[in-house]
Amino acid sequence: MKRRDILKSFIASAGYAHGFSTLAKPVFPNKPVRIVVAVPAGGSIDMVARSVAEKLTESLGQPFIVENRAGGAGIIGTDYVAKANPDGYVLTMAPAAWIASHVSTFAKLPYDPVRDFAPVIQTVIQPTVLIVNPSSPYTSVAKLVELAKASPGKLNYGSGGDGSPHHLFGVMFGQATGTAMTHVAYKGGAPAMVDLLGGQIDMIFAPVPEAVTHVKGGKLRALAVMSETRSGVLPEVPTMSQVGIKGLELTTWIGLLAPSGTPRSVVETLNAAVQKALISGGLGERFAAIGLDTAGGSPEKFAKAIREDIGSYSRLVKASGMIPQ
Repeated sequence: MKRRDILKSFIASAGYAHGFSTLAKPVFPNKPVRIVVAVPAGGSIDMVARSVAEKLTESLGQPFIVENRAGGAGIIGTDYVAKANPDGYVLTMAPAAWIASHVSTFAKLPYDPVRDFAPVIQTVIQPTVLIVNPSSPYTSVAKLVELAKASPGKLNYGSGGDGSPHHLFGVMFGQATGTAMTHVAYKGGAPAMVDLLGGQIDMIFAPVPEAVTHVKGGKLRALAVMSETRSGVLPEVPTMSQVGIKGLELTTWIGLLAPSGTPRSVVETLNAAVQKALISGGLGERFAAIGLDTAGGSPEKFAKAIREDIGSYSRLVKASGMIPQ
């Protein structure tokens, strides 16, 4: 074989090898993906995670599996994801509590919410509603405040954990109304809801999606929503402002995050798939039907919201007089 022919053969072989290498490069995802939810199944975070997982399974062709890792006010499961291999196959669906407010309510966290996570997309914004057991004497916010003032510390409210936004919302409600109530911390919103239904606690400042079915079924009574306007799924329930309590327009968010260092291409693939599901894949309508507002947007938009909320919760905790534990 002539030298020129040998050179051509080498070039052709190199080109084939390069092409094979390109074709053989794994495309994300090429195996099942886990979405860790750091609370028990049944709450709004879990509902959002399972809805998103279903759509991602359909659009990306691999199973997206929700894994509940509860405990430690969400810290255990969140820390697990922070330390996971940053390849996109372990994600978390997390609320503002674990990413934004825990920085101020815990003296020490095993993870840094900014340094250790790559924000993917802010999925939903959820309003809050004050709910009580219908057998209780709390027929209105005014009556609840009256009875709370008559017996300081006797009334209690549950939340998904110490330092959670809905714990802080209870603190803010007490400050706004001049009442003292006892906080009861649970390992997630679902166990707190069970005890409210059973009459073991007096009230919850709950995400609307976790309350709406019980309210419509007559198992719980909604006194007021903590948003600027009435909820589309609970239109008969007044806002806090409408019952005379100003400054309690309080919402939280739920978003999808990956471990820091996850390739940008993986983050963009996930962001695009969730965004499409929210806009045209039916997720927006599904969430609206249970009282959630669609968020969406770029990873950068989500990262900005996280930074801003870390500052907001820090100011709230300081104003409340809480001491980080």
